Amino acid sequence: MLNFVYWPISAVLWFWHKIFGTLFSPDSGIAWILAIVFLTFTIRVLLVKPMVNQMRSARKMQEMQPKMQEIRAKYKNDREKMAQETQKLYKEMGTNPFASCIVPLVQMPVFVGLFHVLRSFNRTGTGPGQLGMSVEQNRNTANYIFSPEDVRSFLDADFFGVPLSAYMSMPESAFGAFTGLDFTRTNIIMVCLPLVVISAVFTHLNARLSIERQNERRLAGKVSAPVDEQAEMMQQQMQVMNKMMLWIFPVMMLATGFLWHIGLLFYMLANNVWTFFQTRIVFDKMDKEEAEEEAAKLEAKRATAPQVGARKVDKRTKKQRKQGS
Repeated sequence: MLNFVYWPISAVLWFWHKIFGTLFSPDSGIAWILAIVFLTFTIRVLLVKPMVNQMRSARKMQEMQPKMQEIRAKYKNDREKMAQETQKLYKEMGTNPFASCIVPLVQMPVFVGLFHVLRSFNRTGTGPGQLGMSVEQNRNTANYIFSPEDVRSFLDADFFGVPLSAYMSMPESAFGAFTGLDFTRTNIIMVCLPLVVISAVFTHLNARLSIERQNERRLAGKVSAPVDEQAEMMQQQMQVMNKMMLWIFPVMMLATGFLWHIGLLFYMLANNVWTFFQTRIVFDKMDKEEAEEEAAKLEAKRATAPQVGARKVDKRTKKQRKQGS
């Protein structure tokens, strides 16, 4: 059903593996890990503009709150007119309330696609979603764009002696697919658990960056306090979401870490690290832009203001001034 996602994901991963396979051994874990990391970076490069637009849209949405509150107060008995005026305000401010949905909507199928492609290198398991192939069948069956030779390359690759498609809850019946590797579940846990913890920490740090910025803008008076019941409710919802991002999402990652294989954990880690540094860079850029806008407004105001102590020039003729007196 999601073949339109699986094939492109496998193609990009194949492309990067071929590049890093020439620099390192094609069967090495480092070549496959770098391929996964650069697949992540490829997706994030394509999402830079939507991500920046999302962050700018969030800033404008905060700046719009006083006008939004005015619209709600003025048209509280006319929902249709309220909607029209709200849309008009969005257009004037050049923002879109749905801009924040673009990046997650793109990343989710990428995550699901990579999860499926990486897991499909090993189809010997007998659990849910597994095909129950024999070891020989699995090693000689293509996986989307990957040839049987590529499949064997991935299966033979390891990270500290653990195969890249291993995960903490992997059934022991699937261990046999990795011929030539001698590992136990303890080995898998020792490799996977630190990656899960680091990913959870970066998820927390990314949320903290956004929340601290909101608080800084609120203290600086750039975000207005709620003046009506609906605005108060929206602020409470935002606080709940902030707590979820700050604590619940990292905890969920820790709680579900036993499901994620090593390859996918490197994707999650690379994605979180990219988000952390991109957010800092974009926030700094936005702060500079905002400071320049405020300086330009102040300069324009200063240019149009009357000069203090300037002498008014009476342009009337001597006769006109005499008649006026």
